[in-house]
Amino acid sequence: MSGPTDSAVLDTLFASDMPVGLAVLDRELRYQRVNRALADFNGVPAEHLLGRSVAEVLPEAYPHLQPLLHAVLHQGQALEKFRIQVRVPSHPGELSEWEASYLPLRDAERAIVGILVQAVNLSSQRRAEEALRESEAQLRRVLDGLFAFVGLLSLDGLLLEANRAPLEAGGIEKDEVLGRPFYQTYWWGHDNELQAWLQSAIADAGRGQVIRRDIVVRMRGDTRMTIDFMLAPLRDGQERISHLIACGIDISDRVHSERALRASEARFRSAFNAAPDGMALVNANGRILLANTAMDRLFACPSGGLQDSDINSLVPLASRSGHPALISHFFGHLQTRPMAKRRSLQALRRDGSHFNVEVGLNPIADSDPPEVLATVTDIDERLAAQAQVERALQEKTALLSEVHHRVKNNLQIISSLLRLQSRHVDESVKLVLRESKNRIRAMALTHQLLYERNDFTELELGPYLKRLAALLRESYSDPQQNIQVRVLAPECGLSIHLQEAIPCGLIVNELVTNAFKHAFPEGRAGSIEIRAEHEAEGLLHLDVCDDGIGLAQRPDWKDSRTLGFQLIPLLAEQLDGQLSLLDGPGTRIRVRFASQPDRASAMPPSAPSPLTQVSPE
Repeated sequence: MSGPTDSAVLDTLFASDMPVGLAVLDRELRYQRVNRALADFNGVPAEHLLGRSVAEVLPEAYPHLQPLLHAVLHQGQALEKFRIQVRVPSHPGELSEWEASYLPLRDAERAIVGILVQAVNLSSQRRAEEALRESEAQLRRVLDGLFAFVGLLSLDGLLLEANRAPLEAGGIEKDEVLGRPFYQTYWWGHDNELQAWLQSAIADAGRGQVIRRDIVVRMRGDTRMTIDFMLAPLRDGQERISHLIACGIDISDRVHSERALRASEARFRSAFNAAPDGMALVNANGRILLANTAMDRLFACPSGGLQDSDINSLVPLASRSGHPALISHFFGHLQTRPMAKRRSLQALRRDGSHFNVEVGLNPIADSDPPEVLATVTDIDERLAAQAQVERALQEKTALLSEVHHRVKNNLQIISSLLRLQSRHVDESVKLVLRESKNRIRAMALTHQLLYERNDFTELELGPYLKRLAALLRESYSDPQQNIQVRVLAPECGLSIHLQEAIPCGLIVNELVTNAFKHAFPEGRAGSIEIRAEHEAEGLLHLDVCDDGIGLAQRPDWKDSRTLGFQLIPLLAEQLDGQLSLLDGPGTRIRVRFASQPDRASAMPPSAPSPLTQVSPE
């Protein structure tokens, strides 16, 4: 079979909108012409195909297509309507099923000069058909979910479709009404004049008119329902009227609703006047349209005295000149509501006295012209009470600051006394006094930081550990020994409560002291690292590590005879924490606990200090 050779025929084929992919390939299997359908099927724009080979455009499919294309080129036989499954760029990783024909193209001397490809992506067609079915099903679900009555009519008035609502309301089945003239269906059978009107309305809608009217229709059990009925033309893509849309909404309850609305307005008026706060409805000109009883009483006016008055008259003279501009700005920017936040202002009573008020402004939705409801509250008593509370708070803050300052000073005095005492004792006692002094300095540092921050509930652990490390380095510094102390903790974001700070500081003090004393014998150099980090779920861990000789054996915290190792588990217990010895090198001890901001309020008032729980040696 020979393919078409007339270029005019090819031009006609490629210019058509047929859903068949078309392409002309030369003898090197390069695309010379491609229609939009095939480009869409392949997932490659048509302009990107021209001049490129099939192997370049369809690298995964080419091994399957090559023998078929070469057979047409070399044997001159057409391959018609064969099916093949290949992968194309439009759906990578997915096999697409195609129905294709390869027809040889011949020149005037009957020599084969190329191939005409005709291809249909059956997979795409199936997907499109499935999408169409799903779209139609979704449209049906949407229509059936509407409470409004919706019907589709032909131009001659036959009912083609109806949603579920009118069928259920009428107590009828779809087969009883579909295909019949709309004006002869069940809903209109009770009134001949209504049927005649509807027949005329169908004709008018077919000529482009939109018909709307309140009408009474028949429903289940021969009852009546008043609906807001509309009949409108439905146009296609060329703006031609193709069908008519009939719809209706039940308005039988309109009269009842209007009666309920009047009752609601009466209730609103009663609640409006009974409100304890002053309320006024104001328009864009600053005119008070409505004021409640509390508003009249607030501004020392007789009942109804504020209605139809100027809202600016309630503003003190010193602020009155700028108030109209604020009102104008507010009504000009109802979306941004710059005045809608409650603001503390001065107000002027009719007797000339001033008082403090809090004003809330709320635009009335859908009001035309725009209106705003102003709520006015007298806050003189609240401001006086607030001032009293603030004074008490300032006094309490000053007292707490003084307490922490005095505690810090007293601890420093004790530390100084221990230092003086250590000058007159032998070395063994001097060592004990120095350790006690360091513990006191760790506690004093906590109070000093709280005093400096002026925050008496929590402090940042990072700066606290760095200052504590500096104190310990100073206390144990030895010019003959190079021991570095590093602190890895953030400057902020790692806050702990006062009740956690002291145990943390004492644990670090004991572990760092132990490292200085035992980790680096015979002048050995090394480093001590203090690390504090957040973990998941609010947990925090505190590590003290050194690269010294390590512990000879795992410590028995309970039976230890040293004061430091007796303190550490007790301090960890105060934190409700877990104490663990990590793998070396050196000694690595971790305390892991959950930071609790309200730990202080949860602890019993008489919770003993860990120092009082240590058994005497």
